[in-house]
Amino acid sequence: MARNDHDLVIVGGGPAGLSLALHLLHWTPRIRTRVVVLEKARYPREKYCAGAVGGRGEASLARIGVQIRVPSAPAHGISVRLPQGELAASPGAIGRVVRRIEYDHALARVAQERGIKIEEGTRVLGLQRDAEGVRVETDRGEIRASAVVGADGVGSVVRKGMGLGRGLWHAQVLEVDTPRTAQDPPRSMLHFDLSDPRFDGYFWDFPTVVEGEELVCRGVYRLVIPGRKPQDLEELLARYLERVGLDLRDSKKKRYAERGFAPQEPCWAPRILLIGEAAGVDPITGEGIAQALLYGEVAAKFLAERMARRDFSFVDWPDALASSPLGLDMRIRHEICARYFGPARAFYEEAFLEAPEAFSLGVDYFAGRPLRRLAQLSAGLRMAILAWRRRSLSPLRPWLNPA
Repeated sequence: MARNDHDLVIVGGGPAGLSLALHLLHWTPRIRTRVVVLEKARYPREKYCAGAVGGRGEASLARIGVQIRVPSAPAHGISVRLPQGELAASPGAIGRVVRRIEYDHALARVAQERGIKIEEGTRVLGLQRDAEGVRVETDRGEIRASAVVGADGVGSVVRKGMGLGRGLWHAQVLEVDTPRTAQDPPRSMLHFDLSDPRFDGYFWDFPTVVEGEELVCRGVYRLVIPGRKPQDLEELLARYLERVGLDLRDSKKKRYAERGFAPQEPCWAPRILLIGEAAGVDPITGEGIAQALLYGEVAAKFLAERMARRDFSFVDWPDALASSPLGLDMRIRHEICARYFGPARAFYEEAFLEAPEAFSLGVDYFAGRPLRRLAQLSAGLRMAILAWRRRSLSPLRPWLNPA
């Protein structure tokens, strides 16, 4: 009988993989020497990302006594521009904007200080399951494990090794860092612009700190919709920047892709789990850092129980994820996404304007604040009335069958 080198191999040393390792170690300290994180790059490594971290994500780390101290721009509210008007909510501290090159590095150092083994510069080439475990092939040799977690992002090697495609929801993103302009919203706001209905996505303006300089991270997120001709990202962003007197050619352009969560898509196999963007994050906005941190917490609770009884079938992982607050949140976002980018778009935009409580609740959720019961009831009533008045734009009618 072959002996496995580790109980668990975590592929990917970003927020999802490191959150999983930290939470698992917190609940089951004895596994310290039986878990390893494989990271293909060496810290600090660049990772293009808008960098907004909702308070609910860092609250997950705080529950196990982890605080990540890196340069950041505090966020005290969110504003949205729609074709019919604007919304804003500023309840106070709701999160911050970080640079992944610094945030991931700091998170990895905390993990190492707590005794988690991270193999930097180790690229996973493939994996094979057998009756006794998983053989992980890397550019530094083979590793055997009882189970593997793929936390390796949108280009997940683990996902590909499971024979899975890229999934229903995927997006293309282009971002730049620029100086602030006189037309910008207050620096403490995370600003989204959905006022252009000609493409399936949005623009954003987030405060950021780059090498000590206060700048603005601006970008365009475009959901790739089957059967629709995509618009050029550079053309979209150039036109958006022109409105505030900026030239796209003056900034370094950063392109990347994102994957959204769809509940009907497999995110597990015997001895293998997918978490973070390897499984999928918010398809509407592409928000991923907070969700990655929460994925780690949910998966750690699940794995701690299964590893204790040596049960690596993982057949009940979809139920465990679905019953968690994270799973419910992502399913709701998936369902809205299947309806928003279609005929019901006008309904949702009108609903937000007529029921600002719904928008405020969304901001509170992003921040990890308790949701006010009265505001929930008021928002639900207003939206139900609007749905009745606008039955031709029913939010219950998806443009794309999500099943």
